Amino acid sequence: MKNEKKFLSKLNMYLLFAGPITLAFFTVVIIPFLYGLFLTFTNWNGIAASYTMVGFENYKTIFTDAAYIQSLWLTSKYVIFTVLLTNVVAFALAAVLTSGVKGQSIFRAGFFTPNLIGGVALGYVWQFVFNNILTYFGKTLEVTALQSSFLSSPKKAFWALVIVAVWQYSGYMMIIYITGFLNIPKDVLEAASIDGASGWTKIKNITIPLIIPAFTVSVFLTLQRTFMVYDVNLALTKGGPFKTTELISMYVYKKAFTERAYGIGQAQAVVLFVIVASISITQVYISKKKEVES
Repeated sequence: MKNEKKFLSKLNMYLLFAGPITLAFFTVVIIPFLYGLFLTFTNWNGIAASYTMVGFENYKTIFTDAAYIQSLWLTSKYVIFTVLLTNVVAFALAAVLTSGVKGQSIFRAGFFTPNLIGGVALGYVWQFVFNNILTYFGKTLEVTALQSSFLSSPKKAFWALVIVAVWQYSGYMMIIYITGFLNIPKDVLEAASIDGASGWTKIKNITIPLIIPAFTVSVFLTLQRTFMVYDVNLALTKGGPFKTTELISMYVYKKAFTERAYGIGQAQAVVLFVIVASISITQVYISKKKEVES
């Protein structure tokens, strides 16, 4: 009887404080996800009132869709370069802005600002930069590489996406790395300096091992954001030229809502979810293991 009253008391407290959040989570996340998973086994076009069950046909279609595979491969390259460059730049900025440089608080705020700009607005701003400002300087200074817009060349357009992503995400990841740097005990660094350790030696043997938790969080967030990017891709390149910058989120959206193949598009989204979840879980597992070892 006592245990039953204790359980009911805890249940009432949970429903009072966490009940609304739990209900919202199931309503907005879990139920739509399960319904979307169900739709992957249908031929629904997103509009019709009825649909037919097709089993695993949509999933079979995915792996024979050369355009989907190409878009997934392009996204993988984009993710690799963006994650690597973003974290290198963010780490470097954090190292400089925790070294006592004058005005470092202002610089921190300045580098963080791009993360506050919406993806669509950011895309249009950089579209103007690539199409007008850089080409103007290229023609004025006679720099051949800048005389034509990055967005007009398939290879350059890809790097334009990477540049914008690194510019947007580096400031946010920088804040995470700064937190890691500030948590490093000063006496450890002072002892290393007394022992004659150089700057690179301290970074390699002391700083990096002690801020691995910051690496874990930053790499995870960058992976998730870059795999799911859509707004910047839409505003900056619209997948062009000739669909050479059509990343996977844009491809899935067009398949579901433009081509009216909602069942196939939803199946593609599920496959993408599994890929991203697998990579993210693996990354976190390896990083956590490194934390324990260090």
